[in-house]
Amino acid sequence: MPSTVTRDTVKTEIDWYAEKARSADDLMERIVQCLHERLVKYNWVGFYMIEESQTGAAPVLVLGHFQGAMTPHQRIPLNQGICGAAASSGKTVVVHDVKSDPRYLACSLETKSEIVVPIFVNGKVVGQLDIDSHFPAAFAPEDQALLEHCAALVGKQLEKS
Repeated sequence: MPSTVTRDTVKTEIDWYAEKARSADDLMERIVQCLHERLVKYNWVGFYMIEESQTGAAPVLVLGHFQGAMTPHQRIPLNQGICGAAASSGKTVVVHDVKSDPRYLACSLETKSEIVVPIFVNGKVVGQLDIDSHFPAAFAPEDQALLEHCAALVGKQLEKS
């Protein structure tokens, strides 16, 4: 069973990972692992990155590092789901009850709430951090602040590469 720790402790750990990260990919892997293992209400944690098409097709979100149950949603069009809404709007989307939001793409019957935070590189959305919880209304403003911090760290790392 994962231990319950404060968001400040997790933020400190993630800041340490960001200082030591060899790449954005390495940092994303560490963030996913830390959030999933350390915060009990974070039952599925993953990054989706925007993939531009070489053939002129619309860009899609492609699943990268994640922790939690397998998801059927490996690729998500930008006009679908809560993930697509966050990527398209460039704004964090918090859904306290996924059953009440018609945009929700069901991944698990156990999911009750979700938060999706966009990642920016040079002012442009390039991906997002997606968290599902088996608890209703699991994401407080402190969670949003922590996850936006994580997304900003990934964006800074991506800008370096």
